[in-house]
Amino acid sequence: MFLTLLLQAAPAGENYTSLLFPVVIAVIVYFFMIRPQQRRASEAKKFRESIAKGTNVVTIGGLHGKVVDVTPETVVLEVDRGLRLRFDRSAVARQAGTAAPAATTEPTA
Repeated sequence: MFLTLLLQAAPAGENYTSLLFPVVIAVIVYFFMIRPQQRRASEAKKFRESIAKGTNVVTIGGLHGKVVDVTPETVVLEVDRGLRLRFDRSAVARQAGTAAPAATTEPTA
């Protein structure tokens, strides 16, 4: 029985190659999925911290407005003359006029 187990054991060289594949997959996942997401989150955080009065912004719900008041936690947007709405800073997606990331389509002839 012991002899059969020794004969079935993998050669020493295969141990490294069997570990190499999961490591390569982990590196690919990190550089193509995790790292870009961390960069986008960092840029969004910087933008939300830099919001100032008078900036035209778009919320995550698609509402366009002009910032009229800013506190550490909230932002007040004027969406129409005299109509002001209060949002959390985290609800502001981007500055108005800045193109949102979208899928590009090629024109058909």
